[in-house]
Amino acid sequence: MGGTTMTSCFLLLPLLLLVMFGEARQTFSEIEEKNKQIELNDHIEATFKPKPIIKMVTKMANDHNSHDTHSSSSHMDHINPLLIVFFTINDLKQGKKLPIYFPKRDPSKSPPLLPKEQADPIPFSLKKLPQILSYFSYPSNSPQAQAVKETLEQCELKPIKGETKFCATSMESMVNFVRTAFGPKTHYEVLTTSHLTKSNVHLQNYTFIEAPKEIAAPRLVACHTMPYAYAVYYCHYQEGDNNVLKIQLEGENGDRVEALAICHMDTSQWSPSHPSFQVLKIQPGTIPVCHFFPADDFVWIPVPTSNFELY
Repeated sequence: MGGTTMTSCFLLLPLLLLVMFGEARQTFSEIEEKNKQIELNDHIEATFKPKPIIKMVTKMANDHNSHDTHSSSSHMDHINPLLIVFFTINDLKQGKKLPIYFPKRDPSKSPPLLPKEQADPIPFSLKKLPQILSYFSYPSNSPQAQAVKETLEQCELKPIKGETKFCATSMESMVNFVRTAFGPKTHYEVLTTSHLTKSNVHLQNYTFIEAPKEIAAPRLVACHTMPYAYAVYYCHYQEGDNNVLKIQLEGENGDRVEALAICHMDTSQWSPSHPSFQVLKIQPGTIPVCHFFPADDFVWIPVPTSNFELY
């Protein structure tokens, strides 16, 4: 495993960062002009009230088709499709079929993650909201302004018990947060959801075509994209038992997905209004809650030092 893990770590991380940050070195005036052309309706948060826990689904997508929706239970018909990413630990078995929402966003229309020297001078605080809206020329009653406001609110919410959180506005700040979580000398790698086929279908039934594979991770940092004028990631880690999984899925239309998922084994500190409980119709602390990650969210995990000692 040592050689494979090390190779994947050094190959995957630079590749991922190149894809994510390839546009980051463009001048900010170019970024600002590009952002004015972005359809930010694709980046407005799902419509549920802010709570003291990360919103597992953070973007609104208005391009899904109603005929794509196939639900295995009738109450799904009345749930925001973006929330159909949750399942329970009892579903982790080969042959299980679940309705799952996977957003399909065009990376070329997503704002870039800025380098630190460009991001740090820009105000990033709810109390500076009028200044921020003026900076980006967003009318106060616009969808863009609402998205900015709600992201700042989420970033400034008090973390739940045992959680450490941080909103990263640059690549450097994100990496520094990961190092704080794992230790400065720890090696790490990045895990994401991979779409193995191309399709415009967002919501459909998927079948677990193999038994889910658990990835050993004593600690993890999850990073979720947030709607903003430039790329912002809500990164957090939490004390307690969390299982990282890779799940091979096949959609009803033949779509293949290598999906990243996390199971939170203790949800007793979560708000009863958390959307996962609405979807699964359970209560906090009763059963582990799992959720899939979209392709533009990701998880950092430490790699044991022993995997590098051979090189």
